[in-house]
Amino acid sequence: MRTVRLFPFQHRDELQIGITYKFDFELNEFIKSMEGMRWSRTYSCFYLPYSVSNKKRIYTVLKKIGCIIDYSALKDLKTENVETSKEEHSKLKTQQLEILKEFQNYLIGQRFSKSTLKTYTTFVQRFIEFQKDRLDSINNRSIEIFIEQEIAGKNYAISTHRQCVSALKNFAALHRFPELEANKIASPKKYKYLPVVLSKEEVIDLLRATRNLKHRAIFALLYSSGLRVGEAISLNQKDMDIDRKQITIRAGKGRKDRVVIMAESFIPLLLNYLSTYQPTTYFIESPQGGPYNSSSIRAALRHACKLANIKKKVTPHTLRHSYATHMLENGIDLRHIQSLLGHSKPETTMIYTHVTQKELMKIKSPLDVSLKALSNSDKKVENVRLSRNISD
Repeated sequence: MRTVRLFPFQHRDELQIGITYKFDFELNEFIKSMEGMRWSRTYSCFYLPYSVSNKKRIYTVLKKIGCIIDYSALKDLKTENVETSKEEHSKLKTQQLEILKEFQNYLIGQRFSKSTLKTYTTFVQRFIEFQKDRLDSINNRSIEIFIEQEIAGKNYAISTHRQCVSALKNFAALHRFPELEANKIASPKKYKYLPVVLSKEEVIDLLRATRNLKHRAIFALLYSSGLRVGEAISLNQKDMDIDRKQITIRAGKGRKDRVVIMAESFIPLLLNYLSTYQPTTYFIESPQGGPYNSSSIRAALRHACKLANIKKKVTPHTLRHSYATHMLENGIDLRHIQSLLGHSKPETTMIYTHVTQKELMKIKSPLDVSLKALSNSDKKVENVRLSRNISD
């Protein structure tokens, strides 16, 4: 029997229910997959906002899987004014909240994704808070100062900096501030990192080391079909055509449908997984039903890499990178790979030409050439090695 302790703590100006227990991978993944669950680095625990309904839900769900729940720390807790709205915690005034709401409606009208809407709204809210009562006099220098102090000054990543600039440009497009030239707001250049790629042998080692059937099926799908993790999570069973060995990806990145291949070797694993877990709608589902949590996939992948003794920093997207690179090494035309990956521009797919081993393997190091030439020039010296004195 696994014991779980519930305790109250204050975090982000709100009362939370902390969940702590002796580490158990399966229990860890189960708790992580619960709707609304968050992780606190400060307190090293999962938590949910304090409410009677959340307390009851945690107790009921964990009881069903056989856990012993210690909730004594919550019994005598005074909960006056605990469940307050997010707007009550906002530093914005009424007029500023109206401006922010107008911006949210603008983004919805532009049909931005939920993720982009949330990200852009957060940046603009921070900018409005930063400007205070100076919203009528926004110019390019206002935005530069905000970025210098709040984004670059706090050492956010380049990608975050670029997102912030995009958000502020959309904000400027809505309000058309007379002293602001939005087209002159500069974004820092992207880093051009080469993707991390697993070798073919490492992929097989990873799959063999994955003991959980569901996780093995997920990893095999990500690699064999080159899916993004979000596409795998939202994949519906009706879009998996075993007879034709095809998978239809609905509304992938850029709102584009596409068809990808289903590996023949994946089918027995898929059938075994479906008969064992019996998901109802999606290819993978959380224990409570509904879509699976991407953070659970990432944690399971890190665990599997540790078991397989893979030292590289591996994410679900690494399996997609590996798929594209290995396809290129196998002689598949770049245009076909672009179509299978769902890239809108060939330049995006071209990155894999920089990491493919097919042509590089033909190139000999000058060290190998020199040692071979030395060996051939002196027949008395056979198989010259660096591990011994070659002059002997």
